[in-house]
Amino acid sequence: MKPNIQQKISIKNRRAGFDYIFIEKFTAGIVLLGTEIKSIREGKASLVDSYCYFKNDELYIRSLNISIYTEGNLYNHEPTRERKLLLHKQELTKLKKKMQDKGLTIVPTVLFTSDSGYAKVEIAVAKGKKLYDKREDLKTKDLNREMNRKFK
Repeated sequence: MKPNIQQKISIKNRRAGFDYIFIEKFTAGIVLLGTEIKSIREGKASLVDSYCYFKNDELYIRSLNISIYTEGNLYNHEPTRERKLLLHKQELTKLKKKMQDKGLTIVPTVLFTSDSGYAKVEIAVAKGKKLYDKREDLKTKDLNREMNRKFK
């Protein structure tokens, strides 16, 4: 009998890297329902427009879209419900202190499954980029692409 080998799922928020400058990153667990983890293992989730916020000294993620599980019937979940994030108390207090600074936000960057099969989210304390920063990033990206084409 073959052992149950789970493939690693990694869903990235590419838009966050374009819109924000990451200051510090954390890894957090998520409180999920049964059909939600099954949808994540199928790769049917999206981090676009999702963000984290504090409510009663606990961290929640909002607008994380986990598609409805096709095999789930009566017990299916709401796709964009808010979900609680699991962090150590020291990390929560550190994040809360950082959030008091003006212009900082908490953005999810990667949704992945760990070696043990649990769903985790990598979150980052981030500062929004200005329009000229975004333009400069696009210029350097284009230059790097052209350099790679010429040297191949």
